[in-house]
Amino acid sequence: MAQKKAFEVDSWLARPDARISIVLLYGPDRGLVSERAKAFAEKTGLPLDDPFSVVRLEGSEVDRDEGRLLDEARTVPMFSDRRLLWVRNATGQKALAEDVKALTSEPARDAIILIEAGDLKKGVGLRAVVEGADNAMALPCYADEARDIDTVIDDELRKAGMSMTLEARQALRRNLGGDRLASRGEIEKLILYAHGQKEIGLDDVRAMSGDVSGASFDDAVDALLEGKIGDFDTAFTRHCQSGGPPFLVLSSAMRQLQQIQIMRGQMDSAGRNAASVVAGARPPVFFSRRKLVEKALERWSSDALSRALTRLQTAVLQTRKRPDLSEALARQALLGIAVESARLGQR
Repeated sequence: MAQKKAFEVDSWLARPDARISIVLLYGPDRGLVSERAKAFAEKTGLPLDDPFSVVRLEGSEVDRDEGRLLDEARTVPMFSDRRLLWVRNATGQKALAEDVKALTSEPARDAIILIEAGDLKKGVGLRAVVEGADNAMALPCYADEARDIDTVIDDELRKAGMSMTLEARQALRRNLGGDRLASRGEIEKLILYAHGQKEIGLDDVRAMSGDVSGASFDDAVDALLEGKIGDFDTAFTRHCQSGGPPFLVLSSAMRQLQQIQIMRGQMDSAGRNAASVVAGARPPVFFSRRKLVEKALERWSSDALSRALTRLQTAVLQTRKRPDLSEALARQALLGIAVESARLGQR
């Protein structure tokens, strides 16, 4: 099978097999797909700014113009020994899959085909064609794990000649990982902010990430979404003991779940993954909360979200009728949702 596991991709890209003429990079992390595609394109040695050597195509364009990729692949280069055909934003286009299938049977002598795609199902369409070919390679790109995030952080720090305290790294790591390019962009902004310093500290990370964790009701809602029952109870108690009205937590939780419900509907109707929906959300999801929201989207179904919102609406009505019991009523409703989130997260 012409494919690599996620942890093998970077090592393959460092030393690409010269016999491979078709490379498919796919996965939910569009930033990582784009970054790795650029790395492979640079390995070809072709001038990427030369339109005669590098032909850039959109997946939808190839799909509309059936045979376009085949025609480009079989065109003899005029000013170089070979050309790079770079297809971006591919999905499950049938025409593209058919063209690639033809090129696996009769490889182009003078062309390398590089395809950037979203999350493709195993054994279907374009991914199945590439994985079943001898002259093609499928490379998955999934959201960064903690080790991958540390590698990106270290890479950017090394370029800047800077270091980072352990506390700062831990705080920064929590806010990264949903999208490789977005993660790298946040690190670059942090380094620019700390320009002139030898070491980046926790205060620098908080200043650049817009850390609002001091607001206990925000902490309570985040813990609720993650199903962290103990953390929720601690944050909710702290909020109430400081004189904060329980209604603020109910209102914030309702607002967050309504936004997640809208995004979940987009996932269900368009077949999109959580990372792409969050990245395209309007109003945008604050960067430091993207991973949390992505996990909530994957965890909560539309039906479960409807039940949770009904519970919150009932609690709001009850607290207005019995303001003397507002703290207990709000805690009971919110705790029930935190328990449900923890249960859903175990599936």
